[in-house]
Amino acid sequence: MTVDDAHNGGEAEPPAEAEPPAEAEPPAYPTPHHHVDHTAEPTDDPLAIRLEQLILGADRRYTPFQAARTAGVSMELASRFWRAMGFADIGQAKALTEADVLALRRLAGLVEAGLLSEPMAVQVARSTGQTTARLAEWQIDSFLEGLTEPPEPGMTRTEVTYPLVELLLPELEEFLIYVWRRQLAAATGRVVQAADDEEMVDRRLAVGFADLVGFTRLTRRLEEEELGELVEAFETTCADLVAAHGGRLIKTLGDEVLYAADDAGTAAEIALRLIETLSHDETMPALRVGIAFGTVTTRMGDVFGTTVNLASRLTSIAPKDTVLVDGALAEELTRTGDAPVSETQAAEEAARAEKEGEQAPTYRFALQPMWQRPVRGLGVVEPWHLTRRPT
Repeated sequence: MTVDDAHNGGEAEPPAEAEPPAEAEPPAYPTPHHHVDHTAEPTDDPLAIRLEQLILGADRRYTPFQAARTAGVSMELASRFWRAMGFADIGQAKALTEADVLALRRLAGLVEAGLLSEPMAVQVARSTGQTTARLAEWQIDSFLEGLTEPPEPGMTRTEVTYPLVELLLPELEEFLIYVWRRQLAAATGRVVQAADDEEMVDRRLAVGFADLVGFTRLTRRLEEEELGELVEAFETTCADLVAAHGGRLIKTLGDEVLYAADDAGTAAEIALRLIETLSHDETMPALRVGIAFGTVTTRMGDVFGTTVNLASRLTSIAPKDTVLVDGALAEELTRTGDAPVSETQAAEEAARAEKEGEQAPTYRFALQPMWQRPVRGLGVVEPWHLTRRPT
C-alpha cells in the first residue's frame, strides 16, 4: 500500500523405523532478516503439546536436520521452505513430525519433476503460509476466544479448549479445502479467459481503494475494543459488497480496502454501493474511493503497478463520500455504454429520442471532469467525479 496443493500422487512412504539414524550435527545456517512466526518455537507446556499433537495428528519425532534428510532435501532448501511458510528457526530441537517430512518431500518433488522451479516452490510456500497464518490467528483470537468461555464456574478456559478443538478440527479442515478449491476454480477460470499469454500475467483490471476519512483522529477517541469492532464492521461490509457485485477483495488495511474487478462497470458499481451503504451507517466515518483502469501485475494474490498507484493517489485527493476515477476508467465506461460521453450528449440523445418517439438511451453512471492536478510520481492527472445517474 495487498493449500494444501492437493497433490496426492507418487510419494514414497516415510521410513518405518521408530527413530531416524543419528547424524552429525548440520552446519549453522544464518537466519534471513525477515519476520517469522515465532509461535512455531517448541514448548514444554503439557496442554500446548497435547493440542499440538491433536491438531497435527502426530508426535514430535524429528529435528530439522533429520526431517530434511528423511525427506531427501538439503538442509538449506528445507530451511528456505520453512522460513517461507513463516516458521521460526528452532535450532536442532526435536519438534517436527511425519507431516513436516511429507510436506518437504512434496514441495521438493514438484521441483524435481519440473512442475515448479525452486523459486516458484518457495513462493507457493510463502503465499500459503502467509494466508493460513492470518486465518489461524483470526480463528484463535476471535472465533475460539468466544467459544471457549467457561460454561460453568470453576472451569478454566484451557479445560474447554481441547474438546472444542477436537470437535471443530475436522469440520474446519473440510471447509477450508472446499473454499480453497472454489477460489482456485474461480481464479483459474479468470486466467484462462485472458485474451493472450501476456494478459494472463499482466492483466487489464479496474482497481479501487476505499478509505475511511479521519480514521487517525478517530483512533485517539475510541477505546481499543470499540476501534476493533469498527474496523471489523468496515471490513465485513466491504468484503460482502465487493463479493456480491462481482469484484475481488485483494486486501484490507484497517481503515482501507483494496479491491479489483475485471471490468470498469463492476468496479464503479461497487464504489458507489460502498459510499451509499456506509453513508447510512451513523457509526461509520465518511468514505472516499479512487478507481483506476489499466494493466496490473498480480503476484501472490496482490496487485502491483502504476494503475494501483494511481488508484491510491486518487483516493487520497477524493473529498469525503466521493468516488474519483482516472481517464482510462471514464473512457471505458463510455465505451461500454455505462456512462455518456457528456451530459450534453445525453440531453441531445434524449431530445432526439422523444422527438422520434423512441426510447432514450439509459446510462448507469454520470462522469464530471475535475480540475487537473499534479500527482506525486505520476505527473499531471485529470480525475473524473463518478456518480449514479437518476433513474
